[in-house]
Amino acid sequence: MSKITTELLLERAVPRSTRLRKIETLNLSNLQLKTGDLDPRLFSRLRRLQKLDLSDNLLDKFPNSLTLPDLRVLNCNNNKLEDVTALKQFPLLEELTYENNVYLTLNDDYKVMFLLQNLRILNGKDVTKLANHVRRVNSRKLTSKVTAHWEKFFRDQLPEKYTPEQVKSIKKEFLKSVQTNVVYGPSSLSEFTRWRVKMIAEELLASSLGLDLNTDPEPEEKMDDSEGESTKSPGEAAEDVDQVGDFSSYINNVTVTPSKRKRNNSKPGSGNKRSKTQANTKGEAEDVSAEPLHFLQCHSKGNSREDFKTQLWSCVFEPLLDCGARKDANVSSSRTVATCGGESVCLIDCETGTVLKKYKVATEEFFSVSWTTLTMVISDNRKKSHNILAAAGKRGIVKLIHVAADFCYGEIKAHKKPIATLCFSPTRETHLFTASYDKQIALWDIGIPDCDYNFNASQLLTLETLSIPLRIALVPTCPDHYLLAGCEDGCFAWNIKLEKERKSRPFEAVFQFPKEDGGLTTSHRVDGLAFLNDDVIVSKSSKPGCIYLWSWSRSFDTKGKRCQRTVSAVILAELEWSPTDLSYLTLSTCPAKDYVFCGDEQGSVWMYNLSNYTTAWSSAKGKRSDRRIPPTQILKWPELRENREQLSEVLINNVVSDPTFTYLVVLTSVNITAIWKNS
Repeated sequence: MSKITTELLLERAVPRSTRLRKIETLNLSNLQLKTGDLDPRLFSRLRRLQKLDLSDNLLDKFPNSLTLPDLRVLNCNNNKLEDVTALKQFPLLEELTYENNVYLTLNDDYKVMFLLQNLRILNGKDVTKLANHVRRVNSRKLTSKVTAHWEKFFRDQLPEKYTPEQVKSIKKEFLKSVQTNVVYGPSSLSEFTRWRVKMIAEELLASSLGLDLNTDPEPEEKMDDSEGESTKSPGEAAEDVDQVGDFSSYINNVTVTPSKRKRNNSKPGSGNKRSKTQANTKGEAEDVSAEPLHFLQCHSKGNSREDFKTQLWSCVFEPLLDCGARKDANVSSSRTVATCGGESVCLIDCETGTVLKKYKVATEEFFSVSWTTLTMVISDNRKKSHNILAAAGKRGIVKLIHVAADFCYGEIKAHKKPIATLCFSPTRETHLFTASYDKQIALWDIGIPDCDYNFNASQLLTLETLSIPLRIALVPTCPDHYLLAGCEDGCFAWNIKLEKERKSRPFEAVFQFPKEDGGLTTSHRVDGLAFLNDDVIVSKSSKPGCIYLWSWSRSFDTKGKRCQRTVSAVILAELEWSPTDLSYLTLSTCPAKDYVFCGDEQGSVWMYNLSNYTTAWSSAKGKRSDRRIPPTQILKWPELRENREQLSEVLINNVVSDPTFTYLVVLTSVNITAIWKNS
């Protein structure tokens, strides 16, 4: 391994030099250098050095005293860097690159933007505006929150005369409390926020109490650094991942009219200012006041602002790592949502409307995304939980993305035809179901990647379908036993228990639904399927203008009694919906709030609060509702204009809420992601 000597530095200078103090550009790339090879005594002689290339080495950090007072450009690509805070010793740095350091995350980007006041270019992208926002707006708001926390909870704890021991105790409690309770920005930036909050809190204590500052943060635990990948080279995988540097792709040439939706049906004199849009509900039902928050155009082909044709298909909220995706998906999600459509997958902070990350594959059209949380082994055999995003579409390939590391670490060639939808098991973190246009549903074990991102994926089951599966749902009470699928030609159920020997299985039951003429049919397209609770299934569409709610247990029990594959769905109720004949406008549910959501062909979102009905349906003898249940509320599409012309024919392809129904994400046929907030 090469060691750094005076001779090496002179030889690697561009152009070659005879004096260290004359070197302005230095290339030390691809020398297998480790941190200990960077001798501060030798580097201190490079007083005029402006450009330094340290790429393709083995550096895990920077020494704190390299003393390069005139350094302007630094390249650290393809190293093993774990922390960026030592870069503050280069205050004149204008251009910094550290791509393919898998330990580093979006949080580190924000740290260097704060620490380096002259930084303009980060990883090849102009961050001038964002960096100014981080240094000024972000710092101002965090300072306000930290100061308020001190004033409210800690200032009065100090007596007029206090001892050093009392100050030390309060400092410890305050730093712990403020980092826990002061929250700002998206959850994906929580590490940066805690880092800044600690720094601001120590500055506040120093100015208020005369304490010494100690703002050097301890490095956070991060993912291991290797970029190995089992099915394609790391270089190829890296091409699939494109992180948005500007972090937002707002619709600059589309106008939102102030009158976002009509308000009617409010009762005079009720004092309820949160009147609903086209509401029909009982008095006991919870009223909802959902307001448009953001309209984003972030899936454009080639990042074109003129793209209003890309279809958006699927979205799912990221689980909170503290809760774990496997524990209770109904309550444990963040405000970060993954959306897909066209050639890209985006991660969006619903509150701010910021596009946190964007992954692109130029030859793909993504149809579905799903999250899981894997416990992975990192350095020194330590274990840490990380959220993994699976994305799939037209090519029949599942992309596995380690979101925190900004790294697509692998792919599974699951099907030869497009994948319509996919979902992870809620009980087995590595089990992934993929439903394809090849008329098969496959169960995969994606494995857990090791510290070098090597993984072994294996196919466990193949479920045979008679037509293309469009939507799949695991039965909540027995997710390892039964799977339902809404297909082009019916609704089917399979036994998926792995103890059975057969790896290829036909369906176990097909469900009959009422026809318009009063008869029953199994042959109809089911393009919406979801569980409202442990037993009630919501599906569409066997006939126009109708969404069915039916009982899984009572329907499936009839199969056991008669030993037949064709069973009649035990209908509990019908929901009144648009009379459109258009297909693939799918529905979703919010089980914690007893809500059903479905968009229509006119850009509206139909919302049904069914909390007044679920108790009666849970009874073994619960009767079917005699009439169709109207929507509790219909959210009307705002007047959006493209170049002063109103966007027409807006189809709502998908509507998804977070588990607490704080945010409602609406995906459209015109490349617009709409985010509503329930206040």
